Amino acid sequence: MSAVVSGTSVLSERVQDAIRAEVQKYPQPRSALLIALHLVQGELGYVPLEAQRELAALLGIRPIEVREVVTFYPMYHEHPVGRRNVQVCVNIACALAGARQVIRALERRFGIAVGERTPDGGYSLEEAQCLGSCGTAVCVQVNNDPFIENVRPDAVDDLVKRIG
Repeated sequence: MSAVVSGTSVLSERVQDAIRAEVQKYPQPRSALLIALHLVQGELGYVPLEAQRELAALLGIRPIEVREVVTFYPMYHEHPVGRRNVQVCVNIACALAGARQVIRALERRFGIAVGERTPDGGYSLEEAQCLGSCGTAVCVQVNNDPFIENVRPDAVDDLVKRIG
């Protein structure tokens, strides 16, 4: 793979080399996309549009193909997130169990809206489309830690204590 990224690169040579090494493990460069996104996010803390474009060039795919994956999976972020990124499932089971009320309570507790992070960078808040724990709604995930299940709006203070 000899994609050349013109201009100033968002990605370090180290990460670009690591991505190229991953590409060699697969019959098609696109197959390395998920691990490449982890490498990018590991370096930058998130996957901004400029990095998505560079990654597309490295893999020889269209930028929209990278963006589709970044916006689909909740573990990838397009903007900086807090040290504790709180994701609340808002899909149907969680919505019916009170996900919106949990979100509103967290917004009040953190003093931020969904998609924002606290001024100290300690917390960020996001909506997630199905965390896959419908039987234990409302489901919350912090970073990539195990789920916190059966979350109720009146227990948000306990949730925040639990996650630190």
